[in-house]
Amino acid sequence: MLGDRNAGSPLSLVDQRQLSPRLLELQFATPALEDQGFAAPESGGGTGKVRLLLPAGYARSQARYPVLVLLHGAEGNYRDWTDHGAVEALTANLPLIVVMPDGGAAGQYTDHYNAGRYGPPAYESYHVGQLIPWIDLNLRTVGARAGRAVAGVSMGGFGAMSYAARHPDLFAAAAAFSGAVDTNDRILWPLIGSQVFGSRSTAEVRWRGSNPVDLAPNLANLRLILFSGNGEPNLIDAAFDLVERVVYRQSENLHEVLVGLGIAHDWIDYGPGSHTWPYWQQDLRETLPALMQVFANPAPAPSPLRHAAIEAQYEVFGWRVELQRPALEFSTLSEADRTGFVLEGSGSALVRTPAFYAPGSTHVVEVARASTETSRTQATADPDGRLWIGVPLGRANAHPQYTIAAALAGGTKVYTARVAIDP
Repeated sequence: MLGDRNAGSPLSLVDQRQLSPRLLELQFATPALEDQGFAAPESGGGTGKVRLLLPAGYARSQARYPVLVLLHGAEGNYRDWTDHGAVEALTANLPLIVVMPDGGAAGQYTDHYNAGRYGPPAYESYHVGQLIPWIDLNLRTVGARAGRAVAGVSMGGFGAMSYAARHPDLFAAAAAFSGAVDTNDRILWPLIGSQVFGSRSTAEVRWRGSNPVDLAPNLANLRLILFSGNGEPNLIDAAFDLVERVVYRQSENLHEVLVGLGIAHDWIDYGPGSHTWPYWQQDLRETLPALMQVFANPAPAPSPLRHAAIEAQYEVFGWRVELQRPALEFSTLSEADRTGFVLEGSGSALVRTPAFYAPGSTHVVEVARASTETSRTQATADPDGRLWIGVPLGRANAHPQYTIAAALAGGTKVYTARVAIDP
């Protein structure tokens, strides 16, 4: 059985059961899920359950293992992959830890907006910010991007690609099986509802900020795998499957965007087929060898880096961006390496580089904007070897991107600053 080293994390293990020699069921208490109706008075929060598959011989080994985070679909739960997806049999001979968390019946693998109150439920904070670190702390994992992948079915396919696009420094690979990977598809709007991202008419940018299609450029340097049937009947399925047809259209959208961006990926369009577990079992069976190849030979982190986000503050691959602006909108960090970067957005920003430089070293920083002359300053690396650079962009937009108010104000203005660093 597992211990619980949480290093002050809000996540705590409150129960565990051994279901088979390799399979455990864990129950965690976390404030991120406090409104889910589970009793956890000792934590002040709700609880979430996770099924965990360990590799054969784990207890007798001192090896470290890669991790696959495997997500369920809408109206499903953390038991689905073991009850219906044959994951225990499919991974029987693999040196792999499989983590299967609950993501809610319609949780969309995000922190819910809840009319501006935000979470709970806060699934992204729970899975990415709490559960993955807990797994690395309490199990013998590789504990790095090179040894971590995420995959899922249907809504879980959205979660896999969204988590990978929002946190590309955490995952070396991502796979979606019949994934609902494009929330710009109008058919999803009433199904998802406004509690998750807010009203589509007033909060479209928040929908897009978690959407794999909009965040597709962030997926460079990951091994990407997309499976889908088209819903047409075949010898196994006598009837047309509308759900599979819808997710096929969304998967095809993501595939076409990735092609346009020149981002390598596997697109497996297997034609007629339905939105059912026999197909997803086969998808996982075909994906596992590819994931093991990635773990054996992981791609390096992208350099230079490109990353887009709607958050005013974010960190990725050691870069930190803190924007000062009143409205929610996309910003983009690109061409980022030790020699400089380009930042697009509005308002102003404070950018912290990764630990590229000798602590205490001084560097000339040149900031060029299209509308003004170039400015030069000096920056000194902090004790960790990072530079902190102030970046003026341009007059901040007053209204959230994609809203009528923004359109009436002339659209969301995007300003560009090019920063050169003497390395």
